[in-house]
Formats: sequence, C-alpha cells, structure tokens
Amino acid sequence: MTASLQDWQADILMVDDDAGNLLALEALLEPMGQRLHRARSGEEALRMVLKCNPSVILLDVRMPGKDGFETARMIRLRERSRLTPIIFLTGLCLEIESAFRGYEVGAVDYLMKPVVPEVLRAKVAVFVALGKINAELTREIAERQLAEEQMRELALQLPALAVRLIDVREEERAGIARDIERELGQVLSGLKTDLGWLAGELAGGDPVLLEKIAAMGRLIDSTIDIIGGIATGLRPAILGDKGLIPALRWQADQMQERTGIGFRLDLPDEPLVLDGALSTTVLRIFQEILTNIARHAKADRVEVSLIVGDTDLDLTVMDDGIGISESQIHGQESLGLSGLQERAQIFGGKVSIHGNPAHGAALRSASVRRIPAHGTTVSVSIPMNRRERRTKNTSRTAVLPTS
Repeated sequence: MTASLQDWQADILMVDDDAGNLLALEALLEPMGQRLHRARSGEEALRMVLKCNPSVILLDVRMPGKDGFETARMIRLRERSRLTPIIFLTGLCLEIESAFRGYEVGAVDYLMKPVVPEVLRAKVAVFVALGKINAELTREIAERQLAEEQMRELALQLPALAVRLIDVREEERAGIARDIERELGQVLSGLKTDLGWLAGELAGGDPVLLEKIAAMGRLIDSTIDIIGGIATGLRPAILGDKGLIPALRWQADQMQERTGIGFRLDLPDEPLVLDGALSTTVLRIFQEILTNIARHAKADRVEVSLIVGDTDLDLTVMDDGIGISESQIHGQESLGLSGLQERAQIFGGKVSIHGNPAHGAALRSASVRRIPAHGTTVSVSIPMNRRERRTKNTSRTAVLPTS
C-alpha cells in the first residue's frame, strides 16, 4: 500500500427516514474509524452520493416518497455510482418478490432489522477494504496517465530540442571557423610578411639561408590552406550563402579533388530552400557517407541522386566499391552508420544501407546511370515539413570532371 493511502478512510452512507435508526447505525459503525454520512430520504441520499462517493450504502427499504428500491435505481443510473455496493435494510420478513426487486436494482445484500452488530461490521468491512483497493488502483492509474502524458509531451519536445541543438552546434562551428581564419590567419600572414622583409634584407646573401626562408614561406602558405580547409569543414560558407544543392555539388567536387573518385550527380536544377537545420543535417549525412566511401569502399565512381517530392526528401548515394556486408552494417564498429540513422531520425527520417546489388538496383532512380553490380547503396528518406518550401521536381544530371 502506498504511503499516501495509509490514512485513507472510506465514506459510508446510511439512509433511513428514522433518525433513531440512523443514530443506532452510527453507534455500531463508529468503532470502524471510517467517515459516516446520514441521509433521511431518497432525495437527500442522491445528493450525498454525488458529494461523498461512498464505498458502501446502507439503504432502508421502506421510506416515504422515494423508497429504497427507487432510490437504488436512481443511484444506479448515475455513472459515478452505478457500481457502488448497496446493502438493503429491512424490518420485515423479506418476500421472494421483494428480494428479486432489490437485486434487480443493484442490491448486493440484505440485512434484517434489528441488525446484528458483528454481522453489520463484517459486511461493511468487506466493502471498505474493496474501496481502499479501488482508491489505490485509481490513484495508480491517474499517476500512470500523468506519466504517459508527460512522456508524450516530452516526445513532442525532443525533436524541436534536437533541431535547436543542431542550430546551436552549427553556430558554434561557424564561430570557431571564423576565429580560426581570423586569428590564425592573421598570425600566419604576419609571419609571412616578416619573412618577406627578412628575405629582402638578406638579398644577395647566403643562398642556403634564402632557400630556408623561401621554404618557410611555402610552409606558411600550406598551413593557411590547411586552416581554410578546417574552417570550411567546420561550417561550409556555401551552405548559408547559396543553399543545399550548391553545397552538395561543392562537397562532391572536394571529394573528387582529394581522392580522384568520379562523381555523377542527379540533383534538382532550381534552388531548394529548406529549414536551416534540415539543410545542415542533409549535408552532414552526405559528408559522412562520402567519408565512409573514402575510408572503406575502394570505389572508382559514386552516383548521387536527390529527389524532393510532395512528402519526402530522398537522397541516394551509390558507389562501385567492394560493398558492405550485413555483419559490417550491424557490427559494433559501425558507429558512422549509426550516426547517419541518428541524424535522420531527428526529422522522422530513416536510412537504408545495402551491399546487395539486387537491393541496390531497386533503389536507383530511373535517371541515374547503372553502375557495376557491386558496391554499396545508402538511401536516406526524410519527411518534408509543411513549413518547408521546395522547388519543382526538376533535376539536372552532371558528371564532375575527373581531376
């Protein structure tokens, strides 16, 4: 029993038009330590039922106006009290017809007047115990319903919180990228200026020393390029300036320059305007897919398709590499693949990964050229929010020139 119900008391309603009988009943039941309520008529009994929701009702059969049978029938018509136990009290020998009438209107038992105290208390005690159990169950149900409602509210809040975290993280990345380019870039530019001055001062001097200065200058230029690459990786400026489609093209171009892998892109030709967090997520998913291809696939070609429909955004990336196995997809080391799923699920999306060429072929867009019957296909499907605007479903296929 929960602590909050340790001091629980049952409400017991006694109904009799005779005040003396009510006082006698009260004296007999008072030792049980429950809350006792009295009513002198059927009408008053109906009002008390609404007020105290009794665990058991002791109801006199014969009363002026509404008798016990009619009062019981009215009690049963009300939703709140339709299952409340009713014990009829009668001072007459109970006829079979009256007994049937009582049970028809919901009586659970009869007691003859004058009642035997031990019998009265024993019968009432049963319904008091049942009332306590019912109160506990009602409380637990209410607590569970409250917990479920809180969970539903939390479930509704989590996607918005996740999207906000994406925005905050990207803002932090953009800030770090700006700081890196501004602070480190300025320092390195200053060093290069100083080296230029030093080289001028040593013009016509020791050739070995001048070559060392030149090598230091080249190293600074290389470091500046590396810093620019890090800053761009943290937050590609093209995503905010031109949108998702140019950012995808730029990312594929960067991958091709770095690795020599050929790309065929089937992307919408017109600008695509999406929620900032969704655009960022699609780009990050694409970057992660390309990273996995560069590390593991040993591919020569990659085909990319992006289709924006009325209800979904579908991104498909296929490579002609060695192909991924089922054990690799579900293995403990597949953290990168889990990251794809987690990013897509924030927007209610899903990611499918197949190393089976039969499945891969079924997922390909009709406008995407077939590639060799091996490799890996990654398909990402994300529901479109009504707030998001999309282009017409026109696309242009492009083959990036090999480096």
